[in-house]
Amino acid sequence: MNPVLEPLFRTVRATHPKADLRLIERAYDVAAYHHRDQKRKSGDPYITHPLAVATILAELGTDDETLCAALLHDTVEDTAYSLDELRGDFGDTIASLVDGVTKLDKVKFGDAAQAETVRKMVVAMSRDIRVLIIKLADRLHNMRTMRYLPEHKRHQKSRETLEIFAPLAHRLGMNTIKWELEDLAFAMLYPKRYDEIARMVSERAPRRDLFLQEVIEKVSGDLREAKIRAVVKGRPKHYYSVYQKMIARDVAFDDIYDLVGIRVLVDSVRDCYAALGTIHARWNPVPGRFKDYIAMPKFNMYQSLHTTVIGPEGKPVELQIRTHGMHHRAEYGVAAHWKYKEEVGAPGPTGKVKPGSDMAWLRQLLDWQKETSDPGEFLESLRFDLSVSEVYVFTPKGQVIALPEGATPVDFAYAVHTEVGHRCIGARVNGRLVPLESRLGNGDTVEIFTSKSPDAGPSRDWLKFVKSGRARNKIRQWFSKERRETAIEAGKEAIGRAMRKQGLPLQRLMSGEALLALARDLRYPDVSALYAAVGEGHVAAQAVVQKLVASIGGVDSAEEDIAETSLPTRLRGRPRGGGGAGVVVAGDADVWVRLSKCCTPVPGDEIVGFVTRGHGVSVHRGDCTNVQQLKTQPDRLVEVSWSPSDDSVFLVAIQVEALDRPRLLSDVTRTLSDQHVNILSASVTTSRDRVAVSKFTFEMGDPKHLGHVLKAVRSIQGVFDVYRVSGAGS
Repeated sequence: MNPVLEPLFRTVRATHPKADLRLIERAYDVAAYHHRDQKRKSGDPYITHPLAVATILAELGTDDETLCAALLHDTVEDTAYSLDELRGDFGDTIASLVDGVTKLDKVKFGDAAQAETVRKMVVAMSRDIRVLIIKLADRLHNMRTMRYLPEHKRHQKSRETLEIFAPLAHRLGMNTIKWELEDLAFAMLYPKRYDEIARMVSERAPRRDLFLQEVIEKVSGDLREAKIRAVVKGRPKHYYSVYQKMIARDVAFDDIYDLVGIRVLVDSVRDCYAALGTIHARWNPVPGRFKDYIAMPKFNMYQSLHTTVIGPEGKPVELQIRTHGMHHRAEYGVAAHWKYKEEVGAPGPTGKVKPGSDMAWLRQLLDWQKETSDPGEFLESLRFDLSVSEVYVFTPKGQVIALPEGATPVDFAYAVHTEVGHRCIGARVNGRLVPLESRLGNGDTVEIFTSKSPDAGPSRDWLKFVKSGRARNKIRQWFSKERRETAIEAGKEAIGRAMRKQGLPLQRLMSGEALLALARDLRYPDVSALYAAVGEGHVAAQAVVQKLVASIGGVDSAEEDIAETSLPTRLRGRPRGGGGAGVVVAGDADVWVRLSKCCTPVPGDEIVGFVTRGHGVSVHRGDCTNVQQLKTQPDRLVEVSWSPSDDSVFLVAIQVEALDRPRLLSDVTRTLSDQHVNILSASVTTSRDRVAVSKFTFEMGDPKHLGHVLKAVRSIQGVFDVYRVSGAGS
């Protein structure tokens, strides 16, 4: 036997003792022969990739046909080996698996194509679910070796992984693969956030492990006394799921991480309930946190008892109680069925899901796919997260539709079809007319009335009460498409009105780089998008005007020429020479010099001087956005150089990016004060993904000290990036 295959065969013998090892070895030999001259981006022989994919699948306990297809999955696409030859050598089943994987590989990923890919996956999967399992293992190995690809490719693949492959692994119940895919993609897309969470986890690990050990010992002792055979262990915390919970529950890291998770594995379903009673006898359960997924399994076959109790020291402890079979299925999902074939709803020998299977979501996806022509809309349906608490309601024809808890008839209408949602004007629940915002309960029969008018469309008020992501996205999309032009005009008008109210110079403020810089600062691609956001009410016109004025140096400066925006850095009377600012003008040491506020230059920066009308020389950084405008008047540009004295004071602006938590701002300001800098202004915004972005402007005597300041701020818990910015925030 080939020694290269020994690790793979060891795994196969452990997980699938009846596998045909000779067939697997023959598949390896064919693949190795055809890939013999090919190399991976890492420089390794290409055959290492199919072998790694097969090993991942062997760990899941898949059958020998799947393992052969995994070894051969790139031969048809990347070598001269044809599908017909493969069919002749290995038979129809393995050939159709390889063909399915090859077709998935050929699909190009763009926005619509991405959704299209998912559709094709589901179609392929409905024929043979093993195609998707091979594809997931293929993506997992590619993610593990992603560091050899160029950066833009890494980002694109990681985004696909988070948006498409990890959710599909979740829907197949393959949690081990889902967690690893998520963590690898998270580390690739947001390395600084990932490192910060990893650092915070490692800092708290020793204290948490002691507490965990104490809980495990107490639970194990109680179960032994009750004569229940059980394995009790801690549940690993995955970095991406910690981050996701911080966003979803809108809580700080400590609140998530301090919640200790325990898993109890027992021999039978009866023991699950007995163990639950034993644990509840020791610690009080938290009301409303008990879930029985054994009696009512989740959509991806997941079964378990979940409870949260108040454990030692009054800290909450989450427990999952399940049998060993349930645990295997929870970890490996659909792949586990090859080990537990006797269970109801297992895939048959061809891997097809039998009727009556508990993989009901698969049938639901196929229904969506048949009725949805727009691939983007299909992807929305797919991403709609079935793992939230659900209510099940009926259509008038008795079809079951799952909706999030608290859903309304409008959510139901959009779940049926986008057009039904857009045209919805009323609803009847259990034969009675109800308001559109009323909540649906389990078992309700819902009928929707639609408008025949060609102008029918959703109402903005619906956004206040719809619960499903699909409905919310579709309503927003409708307003974005139909109303963009109107919104741009309305936004422009609103900003103009706000400026006139304050008596600001419209022409100067609404032209030039300042507005574009502000749009980009607020994460809009261009000025039109900023106008549209104001028109649609996402951003207040007044806030835009304030930011615009602030970015070019306050109201007084706004009334000067934009190029003259600056701030005298010393406020003890008006110095005549340039010494106080630490800058001298070539050929004339007695000119009043001011450091511009729009780019806050400090010694070491390349600088240019600009002669303003009656306000001396304004000094800008060489890379300041306003310098391009100043160059149109070359006769007013003068040469300047640094000459700092002991009493010079400089303005510095920094940006701090951190995972949001309570007291973050006070910790940052205290650290800055400890570094003896005088803070002049601070602003903080928090995004939906719990990233707090703070900007501080402060005075410093010695700019060389800035490195120490940045280092001190970087060491604050939760901070993952800090850097100097220009005063305008660009």
